[in-house]
Amino acid sequence: MSRKKRQPRKLKIQWTLIVLLIGVATYYSIQNFTNPVIESEVLGKLPDGFQSHGIDISHYQNKIDWGILAESLDSVVSFVYYKSTEGLTYIDPLAKNHRKNLERLNIKNGAYHFFAPRLDAFSQAEHFVSCYSKSSISLPPVLDVETEGSSDKQLIKGMKIWLKKVEVMTGEKPIIYTSYHFYKTKFHGEFDGHQFWIASYSKKESRLKDDCIIHWQYSDRGKIPGIDGFVDLNFSKNKY
Repeated sequence: MSRKKRQPRKLKIQWTLIVLLIGVATYYSIQNFTNPVIESEVLGKLPDGFQSHGIDISHYQNKIDWGILAESLDSVVSFVYYKSTEGLTYIDPLAKNHRKNLERLNIKNGAYHFFAPRLDAFSQAEHFVSCYSKSSISLPPVLDVETEGSSDKQLIKGMKIWLKKVEVMTGEKPIIYTSYHFYKTKFHGEFDGHQFWIASYSKKESRLKDDCIIHWQYSDRGKIPGIDGFVDLNFSKNKY
């Protein structure tokens, strides 16, 4: 009798474990589908209107084997952006090393600043420029905008201050990096003459046909030889 009573409980536990395993497997399959790991050897065909591949890096990629990376870039990736500064005082600890190696390897490269909307935009521009240097293979500086301001009006005003100051001090018109959502709901039509670099992990290429969009970050889970962990992958409408 005791066995008959225990048997249903045992079956119940087994079915519970099966359901949990199915749930976990489903979750990870969805994650991999919506944001796939893309190996560097299969970066894929360039979409219509795009002409080159690029990556962007920061200290989050840790130590890079530049010899191995250079070999992969020769045949696959044409340009690299690296994080330089953030806010009023922060400097990416690997920014100088990244730039030195990119210049040494003659890889077209550019620096970006992570914008802190609630801090003084003019001072942020000065901070970025103090760490900025230009060469024959430099790409335009980038303003990375990923966080909300106290209002859209305040955010846009601060961005315009930063963009104008950096353009005057460097002689280069900066590019704006942001999400597709921010671009469509906040920034579209607000920045005459400025090009955008859009982060959009959807495969709907049609949304990137906008002439204001110059770069498309299509994955944040790429794998590139020489870099441990994931790296952002990008297409550009420019041929580098």
